[in-house]
Amino acid sequence: MKDIRLNIITPESVLVDEMVDNVTLPGTMGSFQVLKDHAALLSSLTNGNVRYVSEGKASEIAIRSGFVEVLDNVVSVCVEI
Repeated sequence: MKDIRLNIITPESVLVDEMVDNVTLPGTMGSFQVLKDHAALLSSLTNGNVRYVSEGKASEIAIRSGFVEVLDNVVSVCVEI
């Protein structure tokens, strides 16, 4: 599928810039998943793992905090690790 552009950045570097199938994020009010055509949103993130699937392969990145913007099938994540 690979219908979502995922960008994960820190103040120091770009960690991920690729097309993925879905993304699961540790929101401060609970974990949530982003699929294709998700509604636009802004959310703060808390300590946990950003998980994403691309071509059937699951990957994850541990974070301490951050923010996410979802808009037009682009998930932009700014985190501290």
